[in-house]
Amino acid sequence: MIEMKVFNATNKPSLEEKQEIINFLFENLQEYGDPKADIEKAIDFSLREHSSFGGFVLIAKNNTEIIGAVVINQTGMKDYIPENILVYIATHKDHRGKGVGKQLMKKTIKLTEGDIALHVEPDNPARFLYEKVGFSSKYIEMRYKKER
Repeated sequence: MIEMKVFNATNKPSLEEKQEIINFLFENLQEYGDPKADIEKAIDFSLREHSSFGGFVLIAKNNTEIIGAVVINQTGMKDYIPENILVYIATHKDHRGKGVGKQLMKKTIKLTEGDIALHVEPDNPARFLYEKVGFSSKYIEMRYKKER
């Protein structure tokens, strides 16, 4: 039985739960992931720990183990760009191909108000899940990185 739990600015995870979510995402995003500090920053933005528009963290649990997680940040830019960005989504490696990712995506779509954007590498197999639930490619993203 999969249990879904939502955290946001008014329902925050404990420090232990937050660390568990960070570790889960770090381990299960694999080559598509970021350093733990970046994951924590995205979670903090969704929980309004910093000046932000908020968002939410959605986790899927099988008993006491996290088997999936999503981090949504609100952009505050309605009508200009999508109101939400799906920053992270991951399914535990032992639970892939069992519909957990699809359940997370459907619940995420239901919970968000407004449009959702996400970035996905062209070779990421999760891309097909995103297309199945209704995401489409609109732009090619380009970035300029300043030397620091």
